[in-house]
Amino acid sequence: MAKGSVELTRELQDSIRRCLSQGAVLQQHRVKLETKPKKFEDRVLALTSWRLHLFPLKVPAKVESSFNVLEIRAFNTLSQNQILVETERGMVSMRLPSAESVDQVTRHVSSALSKVCPGPGCLIRRGNADTPEGPRDTSPNSETSTSTTHSVCGGFSETYAALCDYNGLHCREEVQWDVDTIYHAEDNREFNLLDFSHLESRDLALMVAALAYNQWFTKLYCKDLRLGSEVLEQVLHTLSKSGSLEELVLDNAGLKTDFVQKLAGVFGENGSCVLHALTLSHNPIEDKGFLSLSQQLLCFPTGLTKLCLAKTAISPRGLQALGQTFGANPAFASSLRYLDLSKNPGLLATDEANALYSFLAQPNALVHLDLSGTDCAIDLLLGALLHGCCSHLTYLNLARNSCSHRKSREAPPAFKQFFSSAYTLSHVNLSATKLPLEALRALLQGLSLNSHLSDLHLDLSSCELRTAGAQALQEQLGAVACVGSLDLSDNGFDSDLLTLVPALGKNKSLKHLFLGKNFNVKAKTLEEILHKLVQLIQEEDCSLQSLSVADSRLKLRTSILINALGSNTCLAKVDLSGNGMEDIGAKMLSKALQINSSLRTILWDRNNTSALGFLDIARALESNHTLRFMSFPVSDISQAYRSAPERTEDVWQKIQWCLVRNNHSQTCPQEQAFRLQQGLVTSSAEQMLQRLCGRVQEEVRALRLCPLEPVQDELLYARDLIKDAKNSRALFPSLYELGHVLASDGPVRQRLESVASEVSKAVDKELQVILESMVSLTQELCPVAMRVAEGHNKMLSNVAERVTVPRNFIRGALLEQAGQDIQNKLDEVKLSVVTYLTNSIVDEILQELYHSHKSLARHLTQLRTLSEPPGGPGQGQDLSSRSRGRNHDHEETTDDELGTNIDTMAIKKQKRCRKIRPVSAFISGSPQDMENQLGNLGIPPGWFSGLGGSQPTASGSWEGLSELPTHGYKLRHQTQGRPRPPRTTPPGPGRPSAVPFLFW
Repeated sequence: MAKGSVELTRELQDSIRRCLSQGAVLQQHRVKLETKPKKFEDRVLALTSWRLHLFPLKVPAKVESSFNVLEIRAFNTLSQNQILVETERGMVSMRLPSAESVDQVTRHVSSALSKVCPGPGCLIRRGNADTPEGPRDTSPNSETSTSTTHSVCGGFSETYAALCDYNGLHCREEVQWDVDTIYHAEDNREFNLLDFSHLESRDLALMVAALAYNQWFTKLYCKDLRLGSEVLEQVLHTLSKSGSLEELVLDNAGLKTDFVQKLAGVFGENGSCVLHALTLSHNPIEDKGFLSLSQQLLCFPTGLTKLCLAKTAISPRGLQALGQTFGANPAFASSLRYLDLSKNPGLLATDEANALYSFLAQPNALVHLDLSGTDCAIDLLLGALLHGCCSHLTYLNLARNSCSHRKSREAPPAFKQFFSSAYTLSHVNLSATKLPLEALRALLQGLSLNSHLSDLHLDLSSCELRTAGAQALQEQLGAVACVGSLDLSDNGFDSDLLTLVPALGKNKSLKHLFLGKNFNVKAKTLEEILHKLVQLIQEEDCSLQSLSVADSRLKLRTSILINALGSNTCLAKVDLSGNGMEDIGAKMLSKALQINSSLRTILWDRNNTSALGFLDIARALESNHTLRFMSFPVSDISQAYRSAPERTEDVWQKIQWCLVRNNHSQTCPQEQAFRLQQGLVTSSAEQMLQRLCGRVQEEVRALRLCPLEPVQDELLYARDLIKDAKNSRALFPSLYELGHVLASDGPVRQRLESVASEVSKAVDKELQVILESMVSLTQELCPVAMRVAEGHNKMLSNVAERVTVPRNFIRGALLEQAGQDIQNKLDEVKLSVVTYLTNSIVDEILQELYHSHKSLARHLTQLRTLSEPPGGPGQGQDLSSRSRGRNHDHEETTDDELGTNIDTMAIKKQKRCRKIRPVSAFISGSPQDMENQLGNLGIPPGWFSGLGGSQPTASGSWEGLSELPTHGYKLRHQTQGRPRPPRTTPPGPGRPSAVPFLFW
């Protein structure tokens, strides 16, 4: 409290504090206020954070007048301890009791102004008021500024509070807390109005006004929030004053033409403007505002790095002005990197677009270009880009445009030239462009010649490629090695997928494939396509990592693909949304998830899944420890919640818990992986080994008395092979157990223990060095306090207790987290080594057993031929014939049972891929599907009952339909070749000619 306040009574001081309860009273002085020329009266001057108050010497205290520090235009200290203050409302002259009081008031005003804005605020002078230098403007419209040290986030909270006080509005403490805590903690330089969209327009306006005097924030962001006129006025004011705002985003903010015209004028007023990124998308700017903005952009000395004007109702006339601006201001050629003019229909459909094409054809710095939905001629644009930014363009979006404005059967040359010369492209979107066949071929040819690109995302969805496009893709996609992601959704391929899917599998650089909305085919063809797709992802060298069949309405036949997911090892992401697979599809998916260990992400929604289906998924995830993300199925969850809210909520929480568990490092269930892999490796090979060993043992017993030495050597070799075959059954578990035993206390574990100890010592040493350095610096800055603290011997002992990291924490971080991840990967590699060794040995045993069987069978045949009696039409001949027949049948039967020749034996492939789950009965044997099948054949429902029979069930004869050949075989009835009797009575109208066969 100032000395002058000693003359004030305690009662008056307390009354003033109570009167100013909304703000803490920092100073109180008894002053002489000049009420009339050379007439002074006693008053009390009370100072709060942002305001000066004058009180009469009466109790209870009542404010006579007050003014905010931002209202001060000039502050002069004169002789005889007099202060002369010029405000927006007039002059205030007062005398203080001492020079010290004058100094305190002066410092308070100066400090308050320095907190509000990065400038001197007002001109504070000492001396005569009649000096030649007059007062300077210090209102919120002040033009002067100097750098000052500010608090958190450039002192935004102080500026905001001062502006609230200046405008007589309540200061929102939540705004101050959010900025000082959240923004500061994130080191966030972007002021997002959406964070405060729940407040009134006046509050938003004050926040924006505070940015005019703030040097911390460099970006003002607002999207999908309609801004009132108060806020927009403050946006213009901030842009006219700010020297730090670099980016302005007002996307879908309700801007009109007049605002953009004013914005262009503001750019001309602020000579210190550093704005280089402007987004005004989804606002009806129209040409008037756009022409004004284009005219002002001519004067930008450094140009813009980013300009977004999507869906702004610009006409070709406005585009022409923009193109001319780009060409006239040379700064844009080297600065503009991001240009978005999308969603402006007809913008590039006329000759006015030539100005933009001319700019794009010159060397420029564009990296991101979005001209989707502008009626752009793609061939003309690519020709311009080929000479402009072909070497560094990374993102190109030309969706919903036409290939060319001229009709021609020849392929545009720019397609092949551009796509063969682009060096850095990572995303190309040609969706809904209706690419002609020649353009598609040119595009693929250009990409096949480009050796600079890799992992390119190519979007060709909704291009109506159909059969001709499918044929072009089959022919040329195999040579394109730079496409890593391909979107072919909604192209009307349908039955062409039968040949297109295998062709896609030949491209080994393709990692992500989108095939949704291409399955509008009959049930039988759909099953064939899905089987082709299953065959593609089951290939041992399949490169696909993600597959999407979204919105394909596969319905129950989705399970054909789902069943393959259980045995698949390449896919990490699958999108099954929009297929209506219902609860039975969820059940099939749950079975696949129980044994799959490669999937990390599953997207599925709009499948008519109820709470029962989600329950199946939740149960499956209890045993799945590898799935990390499952998109929230909004549609299905909402529908399930309406019918069973409690069950749905519990099940979804269980699913989320499992996913959270899977996202943390933990021990993977290696025993489960071992059992799955053991079944994969041994089950399919065991039957072959048993058959071969049985045949070879029979032949060894039959030839054991043969005196020929070569035969005896082969018998000995065959016995050894049989022994190896029997031992091979224990090979896989023995190798796995050996690896488990050796790894339990192996070099990795020992090394991690050693590293944990070394890291603990290093941490202790580092903390000791830090402590010593901090203590040394503290002694330099605060020597007196340090001496007192050392004397009390409190601070150092407390610090020493805090400067430590528990050793069990370090050991747990290394061994339980990082070490566990290493161990999990080591277990995977170990299991793959065991699998490879077992497969290799079993392959060798199978091959050698097969060769031994062939050789012994040949010896046995020769021996029996030599032991036959001499020829003749007698009994001996019959016995010989029967013997040869038995030998021949024996050999042929063996080949049939063993499959085929060992070199092409399917068992080799079966051992390396897990067996796919068979098709479920509900697809081919459900009563509903049977009715549908009968309907397709023209047979009305209830036909069986009409004949006096009963409808077959899923467990009856209809189940055998799944065993009928459907690929490459033509069904023929066994009586097809019989002669038919002549027809005697022609069928009359309405009389069936014969009872139709159902399946032939």
